[in-house]
Amino acid sequence: MGPRWKGKGAEAKALAEPMSGIISQLQSSLTHSDCNGLLSGCSVLLEAGAEQTELLIRSCFGQPIITAEKDKQWFQLSMEEAFYLCHSLGCLKIVGEDNHQRTDEELWQYMKSKRETFPDFYMAYSHLRVKNWVVRSGSQYGVDFVAYRHHPALVHSEYAVLVLSGENENANGRLRAWSDFHCTIRLCGSVAKTLLVLHINKNGHGSLSPLCLEKYTVEERTITRWSAEQCREVKTPETSSK
Repeated sequence: MGPRWKGKGAEAKALAEPMSGIISQLQSSLTHSDCNGLLSGCSVLLEAGAEQTELLIRSCFGQPIITAEKDKQWFQLSMEEAFYLCHSLGCLKIVGEDNHQRTDEELWQYMKSKRETFPDFYMAYSHLRVKNWVVRSGSQYGVDFVAYRHHPALVHSEYAVLVLSGENENANGRLRAWSDFHCTIRLCGSVAKTLLVLHINKNGHGSLSPLCLEKYTVEERTITRWSAEQCREVKTPETSSK
């Protein structure tokens, strides 16, 4: 299932402005700014200037928050998004309620305490982001993430993503039985998406620190529905003329 572009000229615009370039601009802008993320439960709040606001929207990081302050724009970042900007891109500083900056190690432990499966989900998120896929929440479709080839304003998402742990495939309670596969695949088909299952293999290294991520591997599997109609014998002109 290929990309489904939204309107005439969408593909050309995406090619002219590759996501890798937009993220590089965001990385540079955040690095040279005084922006700090603030830990808030299972998310990170970020006050952004005009330049950062534009780049965050273009690169699809976080959700804008509507406030009464007209001269300020706040974004709510998921834990995966915030840790990617902080740890992988090294362009965001994150502070706690005491206004002290948190190290990558401290953030890792904090986010694990909020969600046990954070290491698996973050590995899946970063695996796709590094390949320049735009990754957003998939809760609307009953999956963990959805992956876009470019900005959602230009193209529909291609993949519905489920994250499974290689050590404990029941960690997030998905795909435990064949009925789970059937329901999920049928749902994906109804919204024109391919089911992408990412198996996170920790290879015996646990999740004590973010350094363990270097030892993890990701196995990609796309699962589609078999259609008997596509496998019928097709009559050739010679056969049909007899």
